[in-house]
Parts: sequence; structure tokens; C-alpha cells
Amino acid sequence: MTDKLIDKIADMASPMIRELGFELADAELIKEGANWYLRFFIEHTDTDLPITTDDCQQVSERLSDWLDEADPIPQSYFLEVSSPGVERPLKKAGDFARFQGRMVQVNLYAPFEGEKVFLGSLGPATDTELTIRREGRDITLSRENIALVRLHWEDDQA
Repeated sequence: MTDKLIDKIADMASPMIRELGFELADAELIKEGANWYLRFFIEHTDTDLPITTDDCQQVSERLSDWLDEADPIPQSYFLEVSSPGVERPLKKAGDFARFQGRMVQVNLYAPFEGEKVFLGSLGPATDTELTIRREGRDITLSRENIALVRLHWEDDQA
């Protein structure tokens, strides 16, 4: 139920977030201890500019008003709006297209060629495979075996 609920909320919140000049990178409804948290992760639509606290406040105020009116979540929760971060996870097809060529870390469920963690440049991605370039070699990984893909930040990227 939580996955369907967060998908519905994200679908309804996305246009509001877009109207403010941001893109919804991800959303989650998660229980931590005794409390529920509704988290929205936003990014700028057309740039790699960092998300500021003012950006988060603006989106939070807009979403808070809408959530108070629509009341889609039966239990009480805390609303949080933030950036997905410099080592953000890549989940949607658009993420893989947008960040192609950037350094990523790929964590696997089961070893491939004796390894479960791969670091390399993001190449083409389909629904079934993901390619990364490492040490001059293309490595194609099955999407079924991928637990997590996230951007990899190195100090020399500043």
C-alpha cells in the first residue's frame, strides 16, 4: 500500500513542483521509529545548480498547503523537502539519460566477474541492461542484478 500511495502522491505533486521550476527526483513515505516521514527530493529542471534551503522552503510551503487540503495520507507524518545530494541514486530512465558519461557506483545483488561493486562512467541504459566504462572497457550489467546505482563524487570534480 505504501508504494502505491507514494506513487500517487508523487504523480500529483510533480506538476506543482514543476510550476515552481524544479523537478521531483524522488519521493518516499517511510516509517522511522514511531514516526512517518514524507520526503520529496527536488532538483533544478534544466541545470546542475545546487538546491538551496530557500528552494526547499518554497516547495515545502506549496506541498504543505496542498497536502493539508487533499489529506491523502491517513496517519500523521513529517514533511521534508531536500536535494537528492551529489551522490544521488539513479532510478528513472530520465536519470540514466541525463547523467550518461558521469561517474557512477553500481552495487549488485550477486557478484559479476567476482565483483559486487563497480565504479565507472555511465554508458547506455535500457530496461534490461546498463553499461559502464571502466579502465577503457565497457561492462554490461543485467538490471535484474543491480541493487543500486548512484552518482559518484570525487574531490577533483569541484
